[in-house]
Amino acid sequence: MLGIFKKELMNPPKELHSPASLTSSNKPKLPNQIINHFLSSNPNNAFSMGFGSSACFAYAPTEYRFPNHQRLFCGLDEIYCIFLGDLNNLSSLLKQYGLSKGTNEAMFIIEAYRTLRDRGPYPADQVLKDLEGSYGFVVYDSKAGSVFAALGADERVKLYWGVAADGSVVVSDNLKLIKESCAKSFAPFPPGCMFHSEQGLMSFEHPRSKMKAMPRIDSEGVMCGANFMADAQSRTSRMPRVGSEANWALRGSKA
Repeated sequence: MLGIFKKELMNPPKELHSPASLTSSNKPKLPNQIINHFLSSNPNNAFSMGFGSSACFAYAPTEYRFPNHQRLFCGLDEIYCIFLGDLNNLSSLLKQYGLSKGTNEAMFIIEAYRTLRDRGPYPADQVLKDLEGSYGFVVYDSKAGSVFAALGADERVKLYWGVAADGSVVVSDNLKLIKESCAKSFAPFPPGCMFHSEQGLMSFEHPRSKMKAMPRIDSEGVMCGANFMADAQSRTSRMPRVGSEANWALRGSKA
């Protein structure tokens, strides 16, 4: 899977960008080059979906890298989701949210996102903690212009993110594609964490902890994009939320 988002939608920590990308023999690519490379690498079953100049999804239903994990894509009411993995407690989650038995994981994530966005306040970290299984997902809300991504804590599913030549953020489960697309400006997406356009990168495992950048050097001795982890020694007053700050303020005033 592949998602590319303009930095106005997905502005990662500055440590994800490595100055070494400017001098690397493998230069970062532009979004259209990355998309074309993904499609040509999956000629039989891949497709892409663009959203003007703001975002793009590309998806291939089956790949050898995750033989034990499903790969799903769906869209509903201008919200789109790519889901990797499995939720072991999907049946109980569907009952909790009042959804039909035929709802798959990607459809459920969209419904959970809509609940967070429209019916809060309810902490996003608690919603993610309720998910049991191995999973990663990326949601793009084209109407709100926001990105919501998360990766389960058990590390069985992998996601990577990096910075393209124009500053766009690239998200994929394909490490080779990320390396070729982002040069040295890439890193694993941290497990047990979520990213939202307005909240940035946060840990849903440790929602009160600030995120800490950990320098990362590759086998060539070159500084790459940093790893990120929750810093147990620091605290933040923010709680992970999904939805505009204005909406949260409005809900608070009505309480």
